[in-house]
Amino acid sequence: MIDHILSLLIAIPMLGAAAVALWPSKQAGHFRIVALVTLLIEALLAVFLFLNFDNQDFAHQMAETTDWITLPIGSLGIVSIDYALAVDGISFPLVLLAVIVLLAGVVSSWEISQKTRAYFSLYLLLTGSVIGCFLAQDFFLFYLFFEFMLLPMYFLIGLWGGPRREYAALKFFIYTFFGSLLILIVMIGLYLSVIDPLETARVVGIMGMEDAIHPDLIPQIQQWLIDGKIAPEQIVHTFRFQYLADPGNYLPGSLLHLASQYFVGDIPLRLLAFWFLFIGFAVKLPVFPVHTWLPDAHVEAPTPISVVLAGILLKIGGYGFIRIVDGFFPLEAQHSAIPLAILGMISIVYGGFNALGQTDLKKMIAYSSVSHMGFVLLGIAAFTAEGLNGAIYQMVSHGILSAMLFLLAGVVYDRTHDRNIDHYRGLISVMPQYTIITGIAFFASLGLPGFSGFVGEIFTLMGAFQSDALPAWIPALSTLGIVLAAAYFLWTYQRMFFGSFWYKNGDSSVLTDLTVREKTLLIPLAILTVLLGILPGILFNMTGPTIEAWLRGLNH
Repeated sequence: MIDHILSLLIAIPMLGAAAVALWPSKQAGHFRIVALVTLLIEALLAVFLFLNFDNQDFAHQMAETTDWITLPIGSLGIVSIDYALAVDGISFPLVLLAVIVLLAGVVSSWEISQKTRAYFSLYLLLTGSVIGCFLAQDFFLFYLFFEFMLLPMYFLIGLWGGPRREYAALKFFIYTFFGSLLILIVMIGLYLSVIDPLETARVVGIMGMEDAIHPDLIPQIQQWLIDGKIAPEQIVHTFRFQYLADPGNYLPGSLLHLASQYFVGDIPLRLLAFWFLFIGFAVKLPVFPVHTWLPDAHVEAPTPISVVLAGILLKIGGYGFIRIVDGFFPLEAQHSAIPLAILGMISIVYGGFNALGQTDLKKMIAYSSVSHMGFVLLGIAAFTAEGLNGAIYQMVSHGILSAMLFLLAGVVYDRTHDRNIDHYRGLISVMPQYTIITGIAFFASLGLPGFSGFVGEIFTLMGAFQSDALPAWIPALSTLGIVLAAAYFLWTYQRMFFGSFWYKNGDSSVLTDLTVREKTLLIPLAILTVLLGILPGILFNMTGPTIEAWLRGLNH
């Protein structure tokens, strides 16, 4: 086993970014090669992790924990922030997805010819921060990565995007920064309410620095906490996920204790904190009505950044729902299951109708992302094993398919600088390979059996129908999203690819078929969606044990 392999997954892109920034050469090709080699190393590490990941172990694996910041603050106790990384069945599929999408993004960035040093430096910084979000097991560390990735994405859209790039970048930043502030407020409240039982035991003196952890130690400290036997200055506060998720570690009378008597108006503080977290991550997913930044960002972003944005950044929102929102506020989440599911249903239907009305190919794909991410929220709101497994599967499937779709949109845009669906007819006669790959992407995205999109959607719907918390009409209406997806994908396919060849805006000779580089990008993604469609156990074997253990913990 490679020591500190998870740290390497974060550090290598950061070092790659520094290498590009400090590289003495000014040739763009050198920057591209450094970025590509960096992502290939990431891919090798991910393959190594995949081969060594134990599907039957629902606990954290490859864990790395180091004391990072320890600061006594008098009567308020002791600040403790850990550098803690790990993977489990919830996060590991998304780590693999991140590496795949980011590798595809760097290859598709080969055509970037302006400010290449800055572009690839920012891209690699984004890579490290995205992967760090999925690996972090400390809320403070997670938040650092979560916030840091806004900066490179802002510049990647604002400097290399389309005509309205400044507007789209600013809108993206304002929306996501507002969501981040809501998350920060709750993070501070959680920190003030929760103790680290092991570090507190060491401070109190019932456990030495080198002592093994006794099974009764944490319950003993939690009982002392209830009995008031621990002085305030001996309490070690923490941001660690595992302690924030355990109600026994909450200080009696604290702001966010399960029996908290704090209210804002007539709203319990814990319920308000739940909705703050939900909104913070809903912006990232995105969920109706905080989704409006997404179409603008996608339309104006360069193709590789659209690939990364849809393929992986949106998934951080879904991951945050499962790991943080539901993990720390399970009772509030279950009591709010119906409004959450309704928001998911609205996103599914609203995104589908909007996609149906678009003539810009990228905007159509952007609204389809809103619709497909609605299935993720529906599966999470169901609080069933089928729904949660389906939600993670849908995130992975959509990550692969959205990367394909935006790469395909980029193919015609690179040749003609025109994304209008109505300006193309009969492309099958001049671009047969492009037509076949686009057909695979479209049919997979509309949920045709045999492709990954079908598996994700069917399991989220199954989980929602089986949920005791949700009325059947919510998933029933959500199935309209599948009908709408068939409508807008098939209608687009029919308009662009069939009939007599015609191109409105100029020389049709530029519409050449896929290049070797484009096929190298698209064919592996097409194979992946088919593979996951016919062998869903590849993912479910990873996620299943962890989700079952996670649900048992929430209902304990």
